[in-house]
Amino acid sequence: MPTSAAATADPDTTHLAPTDGDTLHRGLKNRHIQMIALGGAIGTGLFYGSASSVHRAGPAILISYAIGGLIIFLVMRALGEMSVEEPVTGAFAHYARTHWGELPGYYSGWNYWFSYVAVSMAELTVVGVYINHWWPTVPAWVSAAVCLAVITAVNLIEVSAYGEFEFWFALIKVVAIVAMIIGGLIIITTGVGTNEPPVGLTNLTAHGGFMPQGLWGVASALAVVMFAFGGVELIGIAAGEADNPRTTIPRAINQVIHRIFLFYVGAVFVMLCLFPWNQIGQNGSPFVTIFDQIGVPYAGDILNVVVLSAAVSAYNSGLYSNGRMLHTLAHQGNAPRFLGQLSRTGAPAAGVLVSSAVTASAVLLVALFPKDVFGYVMAVALFAAGTNWAMITYTHLRFRRGLTEAQLARLHFPMPGAPYSNYLVLGFFVVLLGVMWTQENFRPALIVGPLWAALLIASYYIRRHLLSRRGESA
Repeated sequence: MPTSAAATADPDTTHLAPTDGDTLHRGLKNRHIQMIALGGAIGTGLFYGSASSVHRAGPAILISYAIGGLIIFLVMRALGEMSVEEPVTGAFAHYARTHWGELPGYYSGWNYWFSYVAVSMAELTVVGVYINHWWPTVPAWVSAAVCLAVITAVNLIEVSAYGEFEFWFALIKVVAIVAMIIGGLIIITTGVGTNEPPVGLTNLTAHGGFMPQGLWGVASALAVVMFAFGGVELIGIAAGEADNPRTTIPRAINQVIHRIFLFYVGAVFVMLCLFPWNQIGQNGSPFVTIFDQIGVPYAGDILNVVVLSAAVSAYNSGLYSNGRMLHTLAHQGNAPRFLGQLSRTGAPAAGVLVSSAVTASAVLLVALFPKDVFGYVMAVALFAAGTNWAMITYTHLRFRRGLTEAQLARLHFPMPGAPYSNYLVLGFFVVLLGVMWTQENFRPALIVGPLWAALLIASYYIRRHLLSRRGESA
């Protein structure tokens, strides 16, 4: 059985040399890594998309978030164990290729790249909607184009510029959610701004009970909840450019579970206490209502700033990760060589520009054929996200199989409960597929997703055949 790079590395080495030809700069500081992890767990779905998941499960959605949060935490611990031992850029593709095989490495890298192209496309298209809140005459495509140009420029500078940009945009989201939770708790306990007695916890049980839709409601909501967590795995991509991965990566990953409980469970708990669960989202954003009731002026404008920053932040993270993933695929020989080139500042300029161009063309397609293209691309993105998490979990199993008992004992950041926790996560994703199949709006993901998987696998074998005919190694 092959020996892992983790096993051969000096256990006292703080910076492990990358093993994929990577020469990216380690310019991300601890505060950058913390906010990248924090921002990755907070998307526009929390501000506008939480209503749909609440309507599926009622107040018991809190259980769905807790279960989903635990699964994501385990996935991140599996990724974290490998990232600390082998802190390289393009983590998923590198680990899958090293510990699983050429095809899994190829599939993992391109699958992750495309899923983030789809997510980036979606975030870019909503930027115009938010800008129109203030300037309704500005065409949405103009706002999207400006955002694309600015974020592309940021990602062409050295990595510390990306880290600084993401730090401040994530901070905006964090402050807004904390303010919402604190303001909501004030209303719950004092009734300020409502001219009524404090509502307390009444709404958690007053409208059909805590679990009005039963256990099936909790299960069906998981399909919405899980994909709201997409982006937390960005920590693994950032590991290759962290200046002290053995310190910053464990700290960031361990805080993922705290962030999920604070920002998702905490925010949704406040909303469920303040509003009957079956009325949430019917009278505008709960965030705006809360800010209005505690006397915050221009609540709608403040929320628009927050969701705009969330969308721009998500696109920034998407372009960052896509540029690094193409750089890794190029060094593996799984993408054109020019995509592995770095600029003078150490940024994977070719990968960033190609990813930006593809995203721009996707926005054009969405503008021309919104009903056809958008639905299928987003279905692929949802399927791809779950596939990425499952592949990370299984790759971690294979990573551990290459270690001796002594080497396992020397791991710096071991996944709790492995390998049984791996089996729990993989079993969960199998159940999740079944849940998705029962829901009409998720069913296309299970039709289009496998077609995308088949296309990727076919492209791998076609590539190998072409290389073989030219006498080159695959």
